[in-house]
Parts: sequence; structure tokens; C-alpha cells
Amino acid sequence: DSERRVIGFGNQQRQDEDKEALKRIFTPEFRNRLDATVPFGHLDQEVVEDVVNKFVFKLETQLADRHVTIELNEAARKWLATKGYDRRNGARPLERLIQDKVKAPLADEVLFGKLSKGGVVRVSVEKDELVFKFSQDPERRAASARKRRQAEDDGELVG
Repeated sequence: DSERRVIGFGNQQRQDEDKEALKRIFTPEFRNRLDATVPFGHLDQEVVEDVVNKFVFKLETQLADRHVTIELNEAARKWLATKGYDRRNGARPLERLIQDKVKAPLADEVLFGKLSKGGVVRVSVEKDELVFKFSQDPERRAASARKRRQAEDDGELVG
């Protein structure tokens, strides 16, 4: 990890490094136009789990017209949050991880397999890998269709 470590109490050293970087990179004319600089800290686990929920909701709304509902248990949510977050890049790798570990494996099932007529996908973790269990639940399929319509009405669903 090439990230700089702050030694001592507080974060004064880091703030000074940030100010020096701004002086090196930007001209005085540009710096004088800035009202403030906002340092960003690292995300905590709870926030990253909220980001996981957002990406899974987005995927679920895309699958709603196929009547597919996704349920992550707590272990799966934490697994995705831990594997998809990197202190240097933040939550950016999380979308790719969900694409590779959730969306891609479900694609064949939705098109040709156990979810071709809709259903519920329950995602859990076993032996440090995501595990999918499929079931048919007409009530959930109806709820999935309602969720998609609501997301479209709220403008949350694009494409």
C-alpha cells in the first residue's frame, strides 16, 4: 500500500501535505479563486454497505421486468463491501465486483435457467464465495414489478 501514513496525533501533517500539493499543482491565480478545499476521508464499512445496497437495487430494478428479486443476506453484503472497497480508490471497484460476481452469474439463469420465468435470488456466502439459491415466488415477482414501476416514476431507473 503506497498510501502515506500519518504519524502522531491528529491529521495536521496530512493537511500540510495537501496544502503543499495544491501549491505545486495549481497557479496562485487559480488558488485565490477557491473558496475552500474539502479533504475527503475514507469511507466506513456502514457507508460502503449502503453503496452495495444501491448497486444491488439498481440491478434489481433492471431485472424487475423479468420478475427477478435479489435478496442479499448480511454476510453477502459485508463480503461485497469488503472485497469491493479499496482505501485508495474508494468504492469505485465495487460496481465492477458486483458486475463480475453477481450480475454476470445471474445473466444465464435469467435468460435460460432457473430465473427465466422470474423468481427470487437469495445471495449468501460460503467458503469466502458468493452462493446463489433460486426460488419461485409469485408474490415477490409482483412486488418486483411494482418496485420497477416506482423506480421509473421516481427517475431512479435509467436505460
